[in-house]
Amino acid sequence: MEKPYSTEINNLEDLKKYLGKDLGISNWFEMSQDKVNLFADLTHDDQWIHIDSEKAVKYSPYKKTIAHGFLVLSFATKIVSQTVKINNIALAVNYGLNKVRFPNATPANSKFRGKVSLINLEDLEGGLKFTLKIIIEVDGEIKPVCVAETIFLVYKA
Repeated sequence: MEKPYSTEINNLEDLKKYLGKDLGISNWFEMSQDKVNLFADLTHDDQWIHIDSEKAVKYSPYKKTIAHGFLVLSFATKIVSQTVKINNIALAVNYGLNKVRFPNATPANSKFRGKVSLINLEDLEGGLKFTLKIIIEVDGEIKPVCVAETIFLVYKA
């Protein structure tokens, strides 16, 4: 199993060397049923597939409750902060998501982590616009639970 690691980049010009390459793997996060329940309460999304373990055992193809996809996606910022550090920047802005897919479910009481790679890079006046691909996987599963592309604008110090 691959170990967590991160990439530290000294300046924006050095970031260009990583185009098309992996930048890091985050630590494992716990997706507890308590986190799923709290998210359901906060979003008023209390579907049985997320919060009712008896129904999930009976009716779900996973035979257990699963996390909301957007709860898993909410960890993207934490995953990026654990896997990439760019020094000597004045301002970094998360410009938003480009693409998001949820090819698999995240069972409650499982562990998940993210792998980050640099897939696109464009020069801007005074900085760069770049896209990171985040693949979120669950421990023991082959198919990822989330694949997302997030765009950043970063300006030189």
